[in-house]
Amino acid sequence: MDAGEVREEDAFDVAALHAWLTDRVAGLDGPPRVRQFRGGVSNLTYLLSYADRDLVMRRPPRGHKAASAHDMRREFTVQQRLRPHFGAVPQMVGFCDDPGVLGGEFYVMERLKGTVLRSELPPGMTLGPDEARALGHTVIDTLADLHTVDPGAAGLAELGKGPGYVRRQVEGWSRRYRGALTDDVPDGEAVMAWLDGRRPEDAALRLIHNDWKLDNLVLDMSGPARIVGVLDWEMATIGDPLMELGSSMAYWITADDDELYALLRRQPTHLPGMPTREQFVERYLARTGLKMGDWTFYEVFGLFRLAVIAQQIWFRYRAGQTTNPAFAMFGDAVRILVGRASALAGVRS
Repeated sequence: MDAGEVREEDAFDVAALHAWLTDRVAGLDGPPRVRQFRGGVSNLTYLLSYADRDLVMRRPPRGHKAASAHDMRREFTVQQRLRPHFGAVPQMVGFCDDPGVLGGEFYVMERLKGTVLRSELPPGMTLGPDEARALGHTVIDTLADLHTVDPGAAGLAELGKGPGYVRRQVEGWSRRYRGALTDDVPDGEAVMAWLDGRRPEDAALRLIHNDWKLDNLVLDMSGPARIVGVLDWEMATIGDPLMELGSSMAYWITADDDELYALLRRQPTHLPGMPTREQFVERYLARTGLKMGDWTFYEVFGLFRLAVIAQQIWFRYRAGQTTNPAFAMFGDAVRILVGRASALAGVRS
């Protein structure tokens, strides 16, 4: 996982964090060296390097954010309770809701050592077609296995709001898009109307991660690819697993996709041997036993949801609430995603 110098806008009081940690972790010789992970576009993630151990701290960004996003207590609690039932979860160290420490909520966890794949493979790494296919199958199977965890047994039943998940998702993401709309992107009204008019009943209610993609997976690549950890549980909930499948496929850009959509690729799913989206869905359904009606609905939803996430960040960037250069092209990404969703739905963009 790549970590670099902390961006000025994301700096915090390292001495205060160290003092808080020494009350919870014995033998810390600090303060730590702090670096910032560059991946991700939502919560901020920092590497805390001590002489004998590495820890990771997560906290929300400053500036405008959706009311339900960036809930540190929720993210911490989900991982703490889920770990005994789904091994690919980091060990939690502690949660802080005292604004006197860093100005807001944050939590600290162990660092999982391994490889996180971005748009291109790390220098020196190669994946042949068989290895790429095996990696893809591991991603599919682990997602399916997560969706078999009993939320009640894991102490996470309170995450659910009952039936109506699909409806709430369509309405919620539509509301967020309208709330973050800027004058340089499509209004999305035709896609939102299409989703609202074609939403199916919930296929099931399962524990879902809600942001399942390769750069949230820590991999052991020393042999056949193995997932040692899943990161970024901020949006985990109990919901329709087919909605998560559609959301995940919005990121699963393959070699035969059109040039504009390919510009958004952030994981090496274009490699020869990687499962296609169709193969991903087929294998997932076979492993879970779930039944699906119209796949187009879930695919359009996934694209639109990703457009909303990008638009919320683009809104912050345009307002000067973040200067992260990685966000400079997010307006273009929104236009591409809304355009692709519109084309699949057969409506104007």
